[in-house]
Amino acid sequence: MKKYSEMTRDELLTMKAALEIEYKEEAAKGHSLNMARGKPGKAQLELAMPMLDVFNSHSDMNTLLGNDTRNYGDLDGIGECRRLIANMMEVEKDNVIVCGNSSLNIMYDTVARSMSFGVNGSTPWCKLDKVKFLCPVPGYDRHFAITELFGIEMINIPLYDDGPDMDMVEQYVNNDSAVKGIWCVPKYSNPTGQTYSDETVRRFANLHPAAEDFRIFWDNAYCVHHLYDDQQDQLLNILTECEKAGNPDMVYIFASTSKISFPGSGVSAIASSQNNIQNILKLMTVQTIGHDKINQLRHVRFFKDVEHLRLHMKKHSDILRPKFEAVLQTLEEELGGLGIGSWYKPRGGYFISFNSMPGCAKKIVGMCKELGVVMTGAGATYPYGKDPEDSNIRIAPSFPSPEELQVASRVFVLCVKLASVEKLLGEF
Repeated sequence: MKKYSEMTRDELLTMKAALEIEYKEEAAKGHSLNMARGKPGKAQLELAMPMLDVFNSHSDMNTLLGNDTRNYGDLDGIGECRRLIANMMEVEKDNVIVCGNSSLNIMYDTVARSMSFGVNGSTPWCKLDKVKFLCPVPGYDRHFAITELFGIEMINIPLYDDGPDMDMVEQYVNNDSAVKGIWCVPKYSNPTGQTYSDETVRRFANLHPAAEDFRIFWDNAYCVHHLYDDQQDQLLNILTECEKAGNPDMVYIFASTSKISFPGSGVSAIASSQNNIQNILKLMTVQTIGHDKINQLRHVRFFKDVEHLRLHMKKHSDILRPKFEAVLQTLEEELGGLGIGSWYKPRGGYFISFNSMPGCAKKIVGMCKELGVVMTGAGATYPYGKDPEDSNIRIAPSFPSPEELQVASRVFVLCVKLASVEKLLGEF
């Protein structure tokens, strides 16, 4: 079939009539499906259920150092859990603080500390006339929600196959002292699925910030979330590269087991330089006496070490891979070559990023909702919810069952076709 843009008006009208009939048929089916957020499906959650059998009332609850996890102590997390998470993050144990169940919580706290107390003795951001953050787009909506909440000005940075537009990043960071941070999902990015190249990571490490308190917020959420055993993206270690470049304090790295064990009951961590870690712990001492050490020990007893954790992740990939491939196959079979959409085939992570014709994303998402398929809101992948092209749509294949996913994908491509035809007809 030829591209929609090459069709005559009569051809488009004929197609529109056929698509509208199909649309009414789908509407009559009363679908109730959700592809909005990257939640693990039930089969994935079942993988970690044996973790609940690790402890009972007779279990030894002591750490390897003999500390009782039922009591106070270990503000930075128990040693064996810090080692496990450090190995997962590919950093040293002494550079890690293990916290509660949510890395998003750590990121929020890190911004909040900077606003209230400054960064390692610098002026608190709340006392400055202007604070700016760079935001590679499309990106993670919850990152943008944090900086928006604190009144931080967000600046869009285009995201390419090898990472953010580093010319723009360097221009802003090296010349504007109001630029205090940048959000990054460097591996299997949310939502595009791309991984930053070695050159991009090195350029980050070699920045010369105009602001001494500039920090890279490196959310390595999908560091072990591969879809394929034989096609795994590799990410250069940003902490090591920053040390080499003489910028050891410039990066905060975040990760968690939220999509490895239980999303609501995992463990999360921040990794950084010793200087940053000690400054964080100084403020944390007032905030908390410690996080859930029983849960930390539970994770260590269940996973044992990082190699067993990676074997566990292969089970996740076996569940996720067919779902991703089913959506990608539908996109290719139904939309390939039509010139009304583009997408990237990720090798890991939780999302497929779809770009419609400009000006169609909100309409497509709205049509899907009318047919009972909930998608992530159009614009959510941009700061302030404003996609300047109104084209990016984040598809989350993980939560629906394979059968539901087939239906949801079919509804999605139908809406893409109908919205595209209507747009083209409006241009005649």
